[in-house]
Amino acid sequence: MRTAPTILHLDMDAFFASAEQASKPSLRGKAVVVGGLGPRGVVATASYEARVFGVNSAMPMAQARRLAPNAAYLVPRFGFYRSISEQVMALLRALSPLVEPLSLDEAFVDLEAGEAAWDAESARRAGERLRADIRAVTGLTGSVGLAASKMLAKIASERAKPDGLVLIEPGSERALLGPLSVRTLPGVGPATGDHLRRAGITTVDEIAEAGEDELVRLVGKAHGHALYAMALAHDERPVVAERETKSVSVEDTYDVDIHDRIRVGLEVQRLADRCVRRLRGAGLSGRTIVLKVRRYDFSTLTRSETLRGPTDDPGVVREAAARLLDSVDTTGGVRLLGVGVSGLADYTQEDLFAQAAGEQADLLEEEHAEEEEGGEQTAPVERRWPSGHDVRHSGFGHGWVQGSGLGRVTVRFETPEDVGPGRVRTFRTDDPELEPAEPLPLVTRDAGEPTAASGQLVAPPPENRRPAAPPAASAQVSSEPASLPKSRSGREGGGATSRP
Repeated sequence: MRTAPTILHLDMDAFFASAEQASKPSLRGKAVVVGGLGPRGVVATASYEARVFGVNSAMPMAQARRLAPNAAYLVPRFGFYRSISEQVMALLRALSPLVEPLSLDEAFVDLEAGEAAWDAESARRAGERLRADIRAVTGLTGSVGLAASKMLAKIASERAKPDGLVLIEPGSERALLGPLSVRTLPGVGPATGDHLRRAGITTVDEIAEAGEDELVRLVGKAHGHALYAMALAHDERPVVAERETKSVSVEDTYDVDIHDRIRVGLEVQRLADRCVRRLRGAGLSGRTIVLKVRRYDFSTLTRSETLRGPTDDPGVVREAAARLLDSVDTTGGVRLLGVGVSGLADYTQEDLFAQAAGEQADLLEEEHAEEEEGGEQTAPVERRWPSGHDVRHSGFGHGWVQGSGLGRVTVRFETPEDVGPGRVRTFRTDDPELEPAEPLPLVTRDAGEPTAASGQLVAPPPENRRPAAPPAASAQVSSEPASLPKSRSGREGGGATSRP
């Protein structure tokens, strides 16, 4: 393991909820819950104000509403979150070529590989500068952990939340880990944690005391060896810049079970098309088509078919998914459907027969649509206005949907630059002056000023680079113990982005 805390772990604070608070002045400092709003929806992220009421990620939305009935409940805007994530990742890559993203809001960085840090003092400077840059570029806050290994850096960032920085000094790892719960270690979930608890093991120190042989007996060979090594603070995993994508998939959970077999088939076709769009967006193709069906009784069935060669043709994927659906009994009802493609490659070898069949089906569909245009006009479909999504009104400007129903949609007109809450107006859902809009940037920058999104970010300044011959003083490790309170710029305000 390294002798300097040059591995950095960044975790954005309540990312989705904080982004919503930053873009909606009326929600700053208030409880915000982002996730699926249907009866079977789950919480994606809850602001720190909502967590006070016991609302947490992955909780059923119905339970969250019971705990925090007055919170703002919003539908995720993943495109918006992704654009902010790209800005943050650009800042990380300006620090080092070795950046390992774990999700939109979380990543490891090898500061040593980018010569951005070589000891505790330089690592702390790099971490503080990163936090300041993230706030300046995105308006949001992130928590930073610094340590000599990935496991400890992630533990440090958890202790730094919200909006702080914690550095674990090399040599203090065992003392820090010892009293912590076994659930702190990566790979120890509820099931493994309960199993260890029944054996009388509840802390990391007790894992180390139990010994490697006992752990292997309790949880198996591979997991036992890994747990024992982590309890001793041994983690040699490198920061990996690129992770190979193994599959591309999409799935939907339905508020009400689908019993109509024709409707199930149409949903599978729609999911297949979405999957192909995502596949093509990544510049990939695949040879194995996977269908996932979760039935009314929560039983989950997976079926797959491997083609002669990789494809990214929607007709091929639709045909394969339809064949897979034929082998699944859906008479009791379906609550979830998913379509995926694995066995990925960066080239295609089309199934010409299926492709021709798909093209013919598309042609028939177009002809059918043309025939309907010449016949009796059908009633227009009512436009949907998801809560929290952006809209623009020709008279009132930019706003976001507070709620909709019974043919009406309520909009609050405000922008990220506004100081206070904006005014609220209600319209018909078919109002011609109201249209969906793209999200506004959280931070307005002057023309020509470099931004993370523009790709014009430069490397860290010379003072953050390792000198050719660092003086003796700069090589001294800070004497601050890892267990001291984290360094942060303000604790009050929870997830509100207006913290000083």
